[in-house]
Amino acid sequence: MTPDILCIGSILWDIIGRSPTSMRLGSDVPGRITRLPGGVAMNIAMTLRRFGLNPAILTTIGRDPEGDELIAACDRMGLVTAHVYRSDDLPTDRYMAVEGANGLIAAIADAHSLEAAGDKILRPLADGTLGSADHPWTGLIALDGNLTEGLLSDIAASSLFVAADLRVAPASPGKAKRLLPLIAHPTATLYVNLEEANILARSEHSTAATAAEALLARGAGHVLVTDGGKLAAEGRRGAGVIEGQPPHVLVTRVTGAGDTFMAAHLVAERRGASRQEALDEALRAAATYVSGEIGT
Repeated sequence: MTPDILCIGSILWDIIGRSPTSMRLGSDVPGRITRLPGGVAMNIAMTLRRFGLNPAILTTIGRDPEGDELIAACDRMGLVTAHVYRSDDLPTDRYMAVEGANGLIAAIADAHSLEAAGDKILRPLADGTLGSADHPWTGLIALDGNLTEGLLSDIAASSLFVAADLRVAPASPGKAKRLLPLIAHPTATLYVNLEEANILARSEHSTAATAAEALLARGAGHVLVTDGGKLAAEGRRGAGVIEGQPPHVLVTRVTGAGDTFMAAHLVAERRGASRQEALDEALRAAATYVSGEIGT
């Protein structure tokens, strides 16, 4: 079966500690610790599958017990894993975060294997399996910023991606600068929060709308900027910027919210929704996710 979308980037184990109380540096509180399949590309793929699409994942997963468990979990969810690069030498990546009632307290992403694998994860796009230089992939691609800056630069200039509808999300504000080569990519849509937008635009805007305008001025063709519970914005070159208000909900988790927003937005656009409808649907999906009303 041909995939509806390729999700390229981080597929790993999320180890998340959550507490219903507010936390600060040095807090020692009761809570719950879970281990679930995660990573930016994984979170997007899971949401797309929930919306009825058939996503394939392009990533690296080790040939260790953790990797075998992760592949099995992906298969159970209906994700296409046939194109995953399985490494004998690299361990399966992990992400660890601590969340309190006041949001994300701290996180560590151990995605060194993905970085070390480099362009090996892209082989199916070049060897004829999913595409080639002469016949590049023409569908949707969700790309996350856990890839190295060098690989993202190569992707920005590669003929393998010229025909794709490229949807791009940074892994975190600390990795946002890696996406600079992709800002002006002719088919790229950037999904960023306000902090990430300001990093990419080299600005200090206080609203999502003005940050979106700054990214368009920097050469971006299509951007979406979120700002927690405040107004979000969507901007298109030549068509201006629109805004949307996220629903007010009780926040019970934050890890994966941006990925859910991105997946819901591209699904709405794929269905033919208007700009405002797609933005509003994505905001509702993200709000439902952070409220804990849907499972991971």
